[in-house]
Amino acid sequence: MSGNRIEEHPILPIADWEKINFFWNGKKLTAKKGEVISSALFANGIKIFGHHPKDGSAQGIFCANGQCAKCTVIVDGVPMKSCMTIVKPEMKIESVEGLPKLPQTDKHEIGDIEELEYDVLIIGGGPAGLSAAIQLGDHNIKTLIVDDKTETGGKLVLQTHKFFGSVKDSYAGTRGIDIGKMLSKKVSENKNIDVWSNSIALYVYKDKKVGILKNDVYKLVKPKIILNAAGAREKFLRFKGNSLVGIYGAGAFQTLVNRDLVRPTKRLFIVGGGNVGLIAGYHALQAGIEVVGLVEAMPKCGGYKVHADKLARLGVPIYTSHSVLQANGKETIESVTISQIDEKFNPVKGTEKTFDCDTLLIAVGLESVSEFTDEAETAGIRVLSAGDAKEIAEASSAMFNGKIAGLKIAKEIDPNVEEIPNSWYDKAEILKKAAGKISEYKLPESEEGVFPVIHCLQEIPCNPCNTICPMNSINMEGDPIMGLPVFNGKCIGCGKCVAICPGLAITLVDFRRDKNFPTVTLPYEVSNHKISVGDDIFCVDITGKEIGKFAVTQVVDVETNNRTQLIKLKTPKNIAKKIVSFRIQEAEISQQKETEIKYISDEEMVCLCERVTAKEIRDLIKKGITDMNQIKAITRAGMGPCGAKSCDNLIKQLFRQEGILLDKIEPNTRRPIFVEVPLGKFADGGKK
Repeated sequence: MSGNRIEEHPILPIADWEKINFFWNGKKLTAKKGEVISSALFANGIKIFGHHPKDGSAQGIFCANGQCAKCTVIVDGVPMKSCMTIVKPEMKIESVEGLPKLPQTDKHEIGDIEELEYDVLIIGGGPAGLSAAIQLGDHNIKTLIVDDKTETGGKLVLQTHKFFGSVKDSYAGTRGIDIGKMLSKKVSENKNIDVWSNSIALYVYKDKKVGILKNDVYKLVKPKIILNAAGAREKFLRFKGNSLVGIYGAGAFQTLVNRDLVRPTKRLFIVGGGNVGLIAGYHALQAGIEVVGLVEAMPKCGGYKVHADKLARLGVPIYTSHSVLQANGKETIESVTISQIDEKFNPVKGTEKTFDCDTLLIAVGLESVSEFTDEAETAGIRVLSAGDAKEIAEASSAMFNGKIAGLKIAKEIDPNVEEIPNSWYDKAEILKKAAGKISEYKLPESEEGVFPVIHCLQEIPCNPCNTICPMNSINMEGDPIMGLPVFNGKCIGCGKCVAICPGLAITLVDFRRDKNFPTVTLPYEVSNHKISVGDDIFCVDITGKEIGKFAVTQVVDVETNNRTQLIKLKTPKNIAKKIVSFRIQEAEISQQKETEIKYISDEEMVCLCERVTAKEIRDLIKKGITDMNQIKAITRAGMGPCGAKSCDNLIKQLFRQEGILLDKIEPNTRRPIFVEVPLGKFADGGKK
C-alpha cells in the first residue's frame, strides 16, 4: 500500500481506475472516477470537512450512509452530504466554516411531475429487498426497487467474510460481496423488476403516492404494496470527547475500506463486541490496519464466539466488562481511554487504560429504519417490512425473510401463487436466532490418520462444513443448522471443511507421514500480511495463547478455496491438535500509555448537529419535562439536518437513567420528509 488507497487486499480485486481532478478549498486534488466526495477526501488525507458554526468544533464523518449530516461540504456553492455525492471533474468543493454565504438559487418553473404505477415498491436494494424482488419478478409482479447507492447489494457489498447460516437457503460459506453480486445479477436479468439507483424515497403521502428523488429528479410512484427493506442506522454513544473527528460507525469504516478501497486509519480502536464490531476488526486487519483493541461492556462479547476468537488469535486484545471513558485530542482523536465498569455500567476508578489511536469505531447496535412503514400505514397503503427494517439480525436472516416477504406479497396480488411452505417459517426462525450456549472444549483423542479438529463451540446458525464434506463425515449434532458440527467417519484430508468455515474454526491434523510430527493445516485470509514457506510463525490455541513457534512447510492458495489460504506446518504431536491459528499482530501495537483522567459528568455531546450536551438535556428532564418536542424547542436537540436520527436514542437513554419509562415520554414528531431536499426539486418536475 502507498498513501491512503489500498493497493493490495487478500479478498477484494484491485482494478485500474480513472483519475479525475477536483478542487478542495481551491487546491487541486485527484479522485477516483465514480467515488463519493468523502472517500476522495480521505484518500487525500483529509478528515476534517469543516467547522461547526455554533462552537467551531471540527466536523468529519459518522455514518457515511446519508443518515446524519456531519460530513456536509459546499459543492459548487450548495451544501451537500459528502458521503452521498459523487465527485465530478473540476468540481469545486469547500469546507463548511461557520455559516457559509450561499449564492442566490436559480429561479424554478413549475413543471409536470412524472407519475408511475407499480404493483410493488421496494425501498432498499440490500439483501432483503433483492431477495424479495426475485420472488416477485419470478411471479410476474411489476416491481420497482429504489436504492440510494450507485449499486444494489446494501451492506453485502461491504462484507468480505464468508457468511454463516444455511448453504441451501442463505449461501453460507460464500462471501457477502459475492452474494450481493449474485442477487443483483438475478434482479437485473428479470424483466419484471425495475431498479432505480442513486434514488431516495422521501415520503409516503396521504394520497397513497411515494415521492422519490431519482437521480436528482423528483417523481411520484403509486404502488399497491410497499416493502420497507431500508435497513438500519447505527446508534451513537455518549462519552467525553465523542464529537472529535475520527469517531464514526462501523458501516462508515467498511464503506471506506471494502467498497471504496480507501485506508481511513492507521491505528483503530473498536467499541462494541457484537458481530458488527468484531467483523469490522477483522476487515481492518485484512486492509493492513493496526487494531489496537476492542472493548465490550458486557462480561462476554455479544457476537459469535468464533468471530471474537478469530480476532484474539490474530493478536487483537479484547477487553470485556470495559467501556470507553473518553476520547482524547484537540480536533481529531489522538488516543482513547477505557476503563472497567461495574454491574451498573459505572466506571471503576483505578482501572483506566489509554491507547494511542487515530480512529475510534463505534459499533454499539443498530436501529431499524422504520419511517417508511409508519408513513405507509398512516397513508393507508398495505406495507410489509423485511431485513433490518423489520428486526435486527444477520444478513443471512435478512435474505431468507426477504424471500418470504416477496412470496407473501406475490400471493396477495395474485391468489394463484403457491402457499409459503411452513418449513420456510421454521428456517427463518432458526436463521435469526442469536448465538446459543457454548459447549465444553474437547479435542479428539486420535493420533493416527488424518482428521479435522473442530474448534467451533457455540450454537450458531451455520452448516457449510457439513454440506461440503465429500465423505459426509461432519454431522450437525441436533439441529441441522444450529447444531454443533461433529466429525465422525472417514477423512481423506481434502481440507475443504477448513477452507469453507466462516469462523476459521476448523484445522486439519495429518499423522499419516509422521506420527511424531504431524502436519497441521490452518486457514488464513489476511494474505497481504504474507506468509511464505520457511517462515516461523507464532502458533496459538483457541484463546489466542501462544503455544509454539514453527516453520511453514507449504502454502496452498488455489481458486477452489475462494481466497482462503491453507497454511501447513509440522509440529510435535502433543500440541498439534491444540493449534488453531497464528498471531500476525505484534503485542507492541496495543501497549498502554500514561493515563490522565478528569471525571467531568455530562459534558459529552448528545446532539451533534446542534451541539447539545447531556447536561442540558438532563437538567430539563429533572425539571419534569417528558415531551421530546419541548426539549427540541428549548435546546434545538433533534432540530438539525439529521432530523433526530442520531440523538433520539441518546436522549431516551437519559430518560431511562433518570428512572422515567419510555411509555411516559411524548416522542419526537417526525419531519414530513425523510431527508433534506432543496425545495426547487419539487417544482422542477421532470427537469434536472
